[in-house]
Amino acid sequence: MSATGLSLTARDIHIDLGGRPVLHGVTLAAAPAQITALVGPNGCGKSTLLSILSGVRTPKSGRVLLDQRDLADIPTRELARHRALVTQLNRTDTPFTVREVVQLGRYPWLRSPEAAHSEELIDAAIAACEIGDLVDRPFPQLSGGQQARVSLARALAQDTPILLLDEPTAALDIGHTEHVLRILRERAAAGTTVVLMVHDLSLAAAYADHVAVMKGGRILADGTVDEVMTAELLSTTYDHPVTVARHPESGELIVSPDRSA
Repeated sequence: MSATGLSLTARDIHIDLGGRPVLHGVTLAAAPAQITALVGPNGCGKSTLLSILSGVRTPKSGRVLLDQRDLADIPTRELARHRALVTQLNRTDTPFTVREVVQLGRYPWLRSPEAAHSEELIDAAIAACEIGDLVDRPFPQLSGGQQARVSLARALAQDTPILLLDEPTAALDIGHTEHVLRILRERAAAGTTVVLMVHDLSLAAAYADHVAVMKGGRILADGTVDEVMTAELLSTTYDHPVTVARHPESGELIVSPDRSA
């Protein structure tokens, strides 16, 4: 893996989209060796924040720092060697095979000493995501879940110290969801900074080290799972009563809607 230990910090981020304010003074720090989960209702600004953290969008005001460097000052190729982004949507008109899509993750490293390791990293990413049986298939012919796993493999092959993921498990079944989250847990344990947007609150509680709860373009609270994933805060966030309980064996938090209300 590439060098680890890069933090990612958003400071007082404001942005308007289509003339409408979307983020209002958002401040968030994502640390190395941790999974930071962004949770909150639809339209609260999670995807927009992730796009700003990645450098895809520029905020109206505020800064994003990669360690102590302003993201806006980092050249595009260098930035691509620091962070990989997995989005929800994949282009369905690409003419590439699965292996060629994964190979795209190595593009930022062309003509660098690290390019010597590209094939090894591509093979490792394909194996980690269990897509070896798909490598010769055209990417557009895959199911949504298969495409999601290929996109993750591309990001893993990019071999960056920061991984940013927008709902990477949305199209996956239970088994593949758990497999993907275990991969991200392993990356974090190795020092990678992982920022994950997820709607499944029980998944966030099970795998995240740090959770930011968002609503209306603001962060209502951020901290450890036990600190912020309370029934009171989550019920307020989602405008629906929520129950938070502990699994009797694992002790993990289980979050579910309170249907008795």
